[in-house]
Amino acid sequence: MPNIAPCGLTPAQRATNLPPVHAPSSHRDSRRFTPDSGQAWVRLALAVLIGSIGSVGMWSVVVVLPVVQTEFAATRGAVSLAFTLTMLGFGLGGVATGRITDRFGIVAAMALSIGFLGIAYVLAGLSSTLWQFIAVHVLIGLGTSATFGPLMAEASHWFERYRGLAVTIVASGNYVGGTIWPPLVNWGMQTWGWRTTHIAIGIFCAVAMTVVLMVLRAQIGGAVAHDHANAPPPRVDLQLSTNTLTALLCIASISCCVAMAMPQVHIVAYCGDLGYGVARGAEMLSLMMAFGVVSRIGSGFLADKIGGIRTLLIGSVAQGFALFFYLFFDGLTSLYVISAMFGLFQGGIVPSYAIIVRESMPAREAATRVGIVIMASVVGMSGGGWVSGVIFDATGSYAAAFLNGVAWNAVNVAIVVALLIRARSRLALA
Repeated sequence: MPNIAPCGLTPAQRATNLPPVHAPSSHRDSRRFTPDSGQAWVRLALAVLIGSIGSVGMWSVVVVLPVVQTEFAATRGAVSLAFTLTMLGFGLGGVATGRITDRFGIVAAMALSIGFLGIAYVLAGLSSTLWQFIAVHVLIGLGTSATFGPLMAEASHWFERYRGLAVTIVASGNYVGGTIWPPLVNWGMQTWGWRTTHIAIGIFCAVAMTVVLMVLRAQIGGAVAHDHANAPPPRVDLQLSTNTLTALLCIASISCCVAMAMPQVHIVAYCGDLGYGVARGAEMLSLMMAFGVVSRIGSGFLADKIGGIRTLLIGSVAQGFALFFYLFFDGLTSLYVISAMFGLFQGGIVPSYAIIVRESMPAREAATRVGIVIMASVVGMSGGGWVSGVIFDATGSYAAAFLNGVAWNAVNVAIVVALLIRARSRLALA
């Protein structure tokens, strides 16, 4: 039996069956850069560092909401709009900075994001009304956006053998930031107040990220920073247009993230309703994120062995099982265990989409496509959290909300299975 590449073609078949549209337009020049080299790992370390710093935009707003609510004498719903606009900016910014990355390189996209992030945090600290504070979070989301999807897509060009691992390591920067930034923001808020803390974050991020970006630019090479001629070609041919495949991945991303949002957004409130207290729920959320880091890196190893599509399918099926467990077990210890399981199962799902994009689409447009799919995941997370709250208000229980998550997760699984079957069908016809 010949060795068959996961979810795609054998090396010989890749060379003969892959359409020209699925290959970089220019030849590879090995004198410039070698994928999987020591230089690639240095770039990866710098990408994780800048991603961990820049991800502050995803976490600081959650910490300061109660204090801002008190100062402006506002409702919790009104203040929460800051988070909504952060996610909006993050989603739209991912597409915009992805496009900039494809045309001009990650350095240009990251420089723009750093400018937005630094200015936005200073403006947030100087805001005199609640609506100014809320509106400026669109810029914070834009500033954070390049540190996720575009950075994952760029890292995928630096590796071939370890591409999946590299993408998930970069994606873990977001969770590393989620571990480090909340306690730092809380400490600054308690020590200097939330306004001074925001201004300090803006200045620190602008300076620190600029320094790291300059080092990364030196590693990439300024003149060829946007040249993907050396990027490894796609591995998988599903015989779908890039637009069709992007649309399918967006629907799958929305579906899985609606399901993912139920525990992530509501676990704290759920524990409060059960009488365990919000502090226990916060601990479960932190545990979920910690195991998410393990999941992301582990899924990268798995994707390099079996491919992005199969890795996504495993994560999606496992996430569905974890949601089922929430339906049947609500003891304190059980919830800790299930939350850890959920984090371990779901952490690698979103990066898997970036891996699939890079496995099956041209390098020259990977960042844009990843940005579009990540925006879809943001829509799923935001909408899923809201829908779960609406279902709870209507039923007085989270049971129906968990079932809703399971149903959406099933849609995601169905799409991924269809892609996997199509890949196998192509292999049979080849």
